[in-house]
Amino acid sequence: MRRECEPVLQKDLEEVPVVALLGPRQCGKTTLAKILATSPRGAVYLDLERPSDLRKLSDPELFLGPLADRLVILDEIQRVPDLFPVLRSLVDQHRHPGRFLLLGSASRDLFRQSSESLAGRIRYRELTPFTLPEILEGKVSLEAHWLRGGFPDSLLASSDPASLRWREDFLRTFLERDVPSFGVEVRLPLFERFVRMLAHLHGQILNWSRLAESAAVSVPTAKHYAELLEKSFLVRLLAPHEANLGKRLVKSPKVYWRDSGVVHALLEIEGLEDLQGHPVVGASWEGYAMEEILRAVPRAQPTFYRTQSGTEIDLVLTQGTRRLAVEFKRSSAPEATRGFWQGLEDLGKPQARIVAPVESGWPLADHVQVVSLPELLAELKDWRS
Repeated sequence: MRRECEPVLQKDLEEVPVVALLGPRQCGKTTLAKILATSPRGAVYLDLERPSDLRKLSDPELFLGPLADRLVILDEIQRVPDLFPVLRSLVDQHRHPGRFLLLGSASRDLFRQSSESLAGRIRYRELTPFTLPEILEGKVSLEAHWLRGGFPDSLLASSDPASLRWREDFLRTFLERDVPSFGVEVRLPLFERFVRMLAHLHGQILNWSRLAESAAVSVPTAKHYAELLEKSFLVRLLAPHEANLGKRLVKSPKVYWRDSGVVHALLEIEGLEDLQGHPVVGASWEGYAMEEILRAVPRAQPTFYRTQSGTEIDLVLTQGTRRLAVEFKRSSAPEATRGFWQGLEDLGKPQARIVAPVESGWPLADHVQVVSLPELLAELKDWRS
């Protein structure tokens, strides 16, 4: 199963000295990096979680200096933030493309201060778990992808129970090992409780005061915990639309777990039958389809539109002069609500799509179509050019 971003990363390594490939742990960064490492000039791979590899960098300039002609891959770079100034010095001594490929399990914002020394020398890319186009090419069904999520070991597990066990282990490792390694102070029992509570709010507008009270933390702590999950690539906080339309708009974000399999594990959903009968099924489909769309158009600005009176559009995508309104329905015969039509009127009647689990779509109005998720992803390819 090939990754769509492989040729993009290959081009990056031909253009800039340092490329940072960021994404959640276990999403396939190391595998992809080792594929990219099969270059004629060779590569050196160091896992900075391995004590033996870390010892090689006790004097980083001494070890890395002679490797100026080879691609050096440094995995879990966020664990050694002091290395960034050294990399800058080495790049400035021998400045040519493809010197370092940095792999990190934390967002750019989480180690921005450490990586500032590489400004002008580094290009950032994000790798997600497997996307829908990638898995369909690999002959994995949409339903399996939705249930298990895109993490390779979860998606390709031998059974649904084995997949669920992998995701439970993944979450336990994140809570017990990864969070402390970020250098961020959290009270783990409270944080774990917060994480599980946030799973039940998947697809909902956050009420910070109510969430903090239920999790037995302060509002600033609740926001801090949510921000940590967001910067660990696990949660997406979708901002509300802020157009000046003379309407009273909702101002709090919506929360979505970025990988559907992870939220299903938190809610103890094992199989498709469990999912279909669970109250979260509609929100799960909405979050799953939305994340696939946002992966397809990484430069678009995503928001949701909702007024205090209840007029709502699930997703508004804006990129330059382009704008698309998207609604999600877990029905093979979806119907648009009055609030959706009113929302389109408020926004000036942009093009709109209703994403549903259908084989193929049909027009609903002049500017509104019902579509399948693969159809919309194919349509959005134009946004990437």
